[in-house]
Amino acid sequence: QVQLVESGGGLVQAGGSLRLSCTASGRTFSRFHMAWFRQAPGKEREFVASISKIGAYTYYANSVKGRFTISKDNAKNTVYLQMNSLKPEDTAVYHCAATENSGSSYEHWGQGTQVTVSS
Repeated sequence: QVQLVESGGGLVQAGGSLRLSCTASGRTFSRFHMAWFRQAPGKEREFVASISKIGAYTYYANSVKGRFTISKDNAKNTVYLQMNSLKPEDTAVYHCAATENSGSSYEHWGQGTQVTVSS
């Protein structure tokens, strides 16, 4: 089992930046592929970005490509999401997720952190 705790959310104006962090405990962090998802009110949860176990591969949703960057620090058991040029449509609860098996569903989820972007 692994426990995930997100932090770094908040209120920011459009065009601003935030960096989200997700710290893991309980299992060897380097065994996990990590991802960020988000869910806006009244909408389904959507994929934002993912990163492979040692950070060699990253993937992004088209809606955030070029604005968001995912990174992973195995020494600190933490995955980050740097979000730049934020837009009001980025407003959502952001969750990190973990899986040991690439290509499978994510088994472990954090509680989420709220990001609100004002226009």
